Amino acid sequence: MGLTLFPAIDLKGGACVRLRRGELGEATVYSEDPAAQARAWQEAGFAWLHVVDLDGAFAGESRNGAAVRAILGAVSIPVQLGGGIRDLAAIESWLDRGVARVILGSAAAKDPGLTRAACRAFPGRIVLGIDARDGRVATEGWAETGTLSALELAQRYGDAGAAAIVFTDIGRDGMLAGINLAATEELARAVPIPVIASGGAASVEDVRAVRASPAGIAGLILGRALYDGRIAPAEALAAAD
Repeated sequence: MGLTLFPAIDLKGGACVRLRRGELGEATVYSEDPAAQARAWQEAGFAWLHVVDLDGAFAGESRNGAAVRAILGAVSIPVQLGGGIRDLAAIESWLDRGVARVILGSAAAKDPGLTRAACRAFPGRIVLGIDARDGRVATEGWAETGTLSALELAQRYGDAGAAAIVFTDIGRDGMLAGINLAATEELARAVPIPVIASGGAASVEDVRAVRASPAGIAGLILGRALYDGRIAPAEALAAAD
């Protein structure tokens, strides 16, 4: 199996942006037309999209729904969506609209009952978003950091039937500092759930390192480096395959 690459489309105020370490004030706008950007990544050969409603993550409810719907209408490849999705009705609504997988972040950390119920109700379609600052889980758009470790949270859901875990090292996100491979490998070895690495990918060497990892990391999310042209889509896809 090759490594699945996920171009990230982060939505703020209807535009496609990238943040540094999750700071809303540190947003760089890359496209005012997220649907066109999604189409471009599909045409470049990517097989999945990773979409996050940043405003929704802070607000606790979807805020960029129009942009997400436009993305869904623009591409045929599967989309996984996170950001402010906190109840079964919202999960079901997005799955019905054509989202392939819903990412539960704050809900996974704070509402295990909902998270397990969602995994049961929608098998293979719920992804756990585990975002860590110095190894500790952060929630509410990364505004709150608790005492729970990323590893502990992942192990709580080892038997829940989640489709995947997206593991983000917040300190590296948008910083082009390289993936935190050691922490990602530790997580991948600790749970039976496929793990997707996120945060800090800076070059095609990061793609190669994740692809070669003996821990069997399933995927890698590409953000700023892809938008800045530091990683060429064709080169990344060749390295992942």
